[in-house]
Amino acid sequence: MNKFFILAGAVSGFLGVSLGAFGAHALKDFLAVSQRTDTFETAVKYMFYHGLALILTGILQKEYPVSAINNAGWAFFVGMIIFSGSLFLLCATGVKMLGAITPIGGVAMIAGWVLLFWGVYKG
Repeated sequence: MNKFFILAGAVSGFLGVSLGAFGAHALKDFLAVSQRTDTFETAVKYMFYHGLALILTGILQKEYPVSAINNAGWAFFVGMIIFSGSLFLLCATGVKMLGAITPIGGVAMIAGWVLLFWGVYKG
């Protein structure tokens, strides 16, 4: 069991719910004017989903103690930070260049799912 991944997943869940509520209420008009409501919602969804993936990965490490599971957790964590983080920054700043970073996070999250599959399959 990897305590870091479980804790990071719990923090991601907390932030996903908190930022989602903040965006839906306090930032509603700002996001509507900047036409970034969908972008913000995507960042929140992926943060929340991958928070759950981190918790799952942390728990699965006990049953499948292989490096692929550990690497999956790190891929989820880094991918979530880059993907959701770049989208949140894009929404806050309007700097479109930040959108070019987002796919790097997406690739990392995809790699996390592949590594999770491989780790369980091999473990």
